[in-house]
Amino acid sequence: MFAAVFIPVLALVLAACSQNKTMAQGTAEAGTFEQAATTEAETSKQSSEGREPASNTGKTSILVAYFSATGTTKPLAEYAADILHADLYEIVPADPYTAEDLAYYTGGRADQEQNDPTARPAISGFVADMAQYDTVLLGYPIWHGQAPRIISTFLESYDFSGKTILPFCTSHSSGIGSSADNLHGLAPNANWLEGERFAAETSREEIGKWLDENHIKAAGGTASAQAGQFNFETHTVLLNSGYEMPIMGLGTYSLSDEECYNSVTALLKAGGRLIDTAYMYGNETAVGRAVRDSGIPREEIFVITKLYPGEQYANPEKAIQDALDKLDIGYIDMLLLHHPGTNDVKAYKAMEKAVGEGKIHSLGLSNWYVKELGEFLPQVTITPALVQNEIHPYYQENDVIPYIQNLGIVVQGWYPFGGRGHTSELLGDAVISEIAAAHEVTSAQVILRWNLQKGVVVIPGSSNPDHIRENLDLFGFALTDDEMNRINALNRNEKHDWY
Repeated sequence: MFAAVFIPVLALVLAACSQNKTMAQGTAEAGTFEQAATTEAETSKQSSEGREPASNTGKTSILVAYFSATGTTKPLAEYAADILHADLYEIVPADPYTAEDLAYYTGGRADQEQNDPTARPAISGFVADMAQYDTVLLGYPIWHGQAPRIISTFLESYDFSGKTILPFCTSHSSGIGSSADNLHGLAPNANWLEGERFAAETSREEIGKWLDENHIKAAGGTASAQAGQFNFETHTVLLNSGYEMPIMGLGTYSLSDEECYNSVTALLKAGGRLIDTAYMYGNETAVGRAVRDSGIPREEIFVITKLYPGEQYANPEKAIQDALDKLDIGYIDMLLLHHPGTNDVKAYKAMEKAVGEGKIHSLGLSNWYVKELGEFLPQVTITPALVQNEIHPYYQENDVIPYIQNLGIVVQGWYPFGGRGHTSELLGDAVISEIAAAHEVTSAQVILRWNLQKGVVVIPGSSNPDHIRENLDLFGFALTDDEMNRINALNRNEKHDWY
């Protein structure tokens, strides 16, 4: 059964960081400091009561430690910890910095510390067992071209001999420069990797790519999660937004209200968890009602809907709220733009804002191709998690699919059976029928499995409960390379809809 696993994605608008908590997370046993004023003696007492400041279970060998005075560094550190399944430790000053302390060139506290190489601001709390970590990611803002002196305090508080340290900083303009190099002497026996500077709006995807480039592996030795990679055991794919989505589900195009409700109900009873709807389908209310009536936990179901060009693109805030109201399921798992049109960038930017507000989890596009993507992507901040296009054996998009996938974007196919007026011909195709007979499955199952093996998520539409169940039963067989090639040879570049 699919569970919509969430790898936390933070708000785009970064709130000022309150310096009142120290976190250590990444394993179930990791504890949390509740007050920054906690003394080491008090912390030891907490540890004896099972509330440790950092995991001591041996389940992770990576620590992400960071200092974030105004909240800019914090989300990047959390992205890294989530990707790597690492413990997270916030370096909190015993004496929190005020706005006055941080004002540049006023002779305030931060200025004084940065001008004094011997300054070592005290830290509240500590890492209970630094010895368990093989790798430490160290994050901090740039102050006067250097790491804040509290980072020096942190490095001198532990033995980093033999550990790998990967520094990263946040700055509006300054690079990491010499800030990382100047820290090396504070942990001379560590293996220092070359650091990186990130802007405040850096995405989780960018952090993931940076970790991959540095060959930092997830805790337990597993490579860090790869966006777009299908998991044929869990029947899900990891999106670049950090959420997991089922790789097969139900399309509701052309399903009337009651028909849609019954079809979604049948899908959910059969174990399916992915539903695709749209404003233009006129059945968002029915989808939402079926989800609510199912009794299945909301987080296990993944619902996609779409905004349509015209009035919805012109007034996207209202369109987004209308979709939320019609579905009435708390949040939208993924919102797409239905196809390119006037104000599409404006609408997408409103969707980005809604992500920051927690109303939408992931964003995507429908009916965008190479040219359209090349023009659109430089104008937006959040990389789409999914592009949904017409894909079937007679229209395969063999140039478009890899282009999209190479951007870290998942591809989803509509009209997998060729669309109305073409379904019978495609399902009766001699090549597909022969392959289906060899595997003792239906032609529909062969076509859907062909999509999955190309890395394309499938959302076939149906109002027949038997067909809905059949369309989910795709994992008891696999197509051979020869069979895949035979289906690939059926391509006619024959598009069956105008999008």
